[in-house]
Amino acid sequence: MVDLRRLRPADPATAALEQALGVAGAGWQVVREREDVCPVVSATSGDWNEYLATLDRKARHEIRRKLRRAAKVGELSIEISPPTADAIDAFIALHRTRFGDGGLFPDNPGGERSRRFVHLLAELERAQPDGGQMHVALVRCGQRLVFAALAFDDGMTSFLYNAGMDPSAAEVSPGVTGTALYLENRLAAGRRRFDFLRGNEPYKYEWGARDEPIERLLVMR
Repeated sequence: MVDLRRLRPADPATAALEQALGVAGAGWQVVREREDVCPVVSATSGDWNEYLATLDRKARHEIRRKLRRAAKVGELSIEISPPTADAIDAFIALHRTRFGDGGLFPDNPGGERSRRFVHLLAELERAQPDGGQMHVALVRCGQRLVFAALAFDDGMTSFLYNAGMDPSAAEVSPGVTGTALYLENRLAAGRRRFDFLRGNEPYKYEWGARDEPIERLLVMR
């Protein structure tokens, strides 16, 4: 069996793999099917207010209200950091703080493997001649780190892998505030697509995301 996942229909590799595996020989069956969706935000410009105007009125109002409320607590700032060991540790710590053993890094051997994997991936990215595509977005309210997101950026699209936030900073709505500052920063940097990656969790659609399918190629004897 060959089981290939997370394939984008528009990626030329998907059709090429389907064709190549389809002629692998007698006795093999190739099944191409929809696996899941990736909610994706598309913007027509880098203007933050123009982007907000495309959202549902209630969602737009809530984002602005929470940003104003957070700014009264402390100055909001965002740092787009390369995936240094310290930045990765900050992301892991906030993710653990928010999600505990229900997140990516539970306090067990599986969680330790996940921590090693993320650090190894960051090390490989840092070794790339151009610095790679991975970065860590660190959002602060005053001096307090309230949000950290691990993401990838290919120069056209930002892909949000996962995030962590400080649940004790509920007064600044760190999830909404952090995501808003990240989106605004990437729009200003010239990005017009923001991919939340696999999964149709409701919060993604509050940012105006639309589903893009991902597919699976299953090859069985």
